[in-house]
Amino acid sequence: MRILQRLLCIASFGFVALSAAAAPNAPVEGVEYLRLPQAQPTESGKKVEVLEFFWYNCPHCFVFEPYLADWAKKNADKIVLKRVPVGFRESFVPQQKLYYTLEAMGRLDLHRVVFDAVHQQRMKINREDEILAFIAKQDIDQKKFAETFNSFTVQSKVSRVRQLQDIFRIDGVPTIAIDGQYITSPAMVGKTMRGSSEEAMNNATLQVMDALVAKKAK
Repeated sequence: MRILQRLLCIASFGFVALSAAAAPNAPVEGVEYLRLPQAQPTESGKKVEVLEFFWYNCPHCFVFEPYLADWAKKNADKIVLKRVPVGFRESFVPQQKLYYTLEAMGRLDLHRVVFDAVHQQRMKINREDEILAFIAKQDIDQKKFAETFNSFTVQSKVSRVRQLQDIFRIDGVPTIAIDGQYITSPAMVGKTMRGSSEEAMNNATLQVMDALVAKKAK
């Protein structure tokens, strides 16, 4: 299972050496980021919409999460961050419903707790019964959680993710979409940083995101 997780997370950052020098503060289209053929509508008003496509079982998503959370907090006056739990296979659906249930209940404070449980405590939180067992240990209304987990609203959001994955051409995580137009990720940015640490690649990705947000803000 661990091997599969890493393959889905962009082949465990299998980087290709490119001749172009890494310049995350002045990213180059086709190198550190991609532009969608057609910009997608957003719902963030005057702020820049930022989507993070993630998977709770992805080790790189787990590592990237605190970087992204800090970045979003620092840029709260400019951006609106929305997380999108991917569904590459049917087996991903319970975790998608987990995220959207926490969101619906206003309990995204448990988002990081889920990551920690999976990657630090090595808990299996893949099936509905495993999720409910995990929730039973948290300070949350278990009855309301179960009802929301199986609600039409949550299921509708899960169905919408399939469309978003196609629109944004998501084939690995974590991947970031900026204002419905630009796509970047640590794996993409890291192609020009062969031999660099994951910390360096994550920080470089944030610089690319800064540059793309500034581009859209203009």
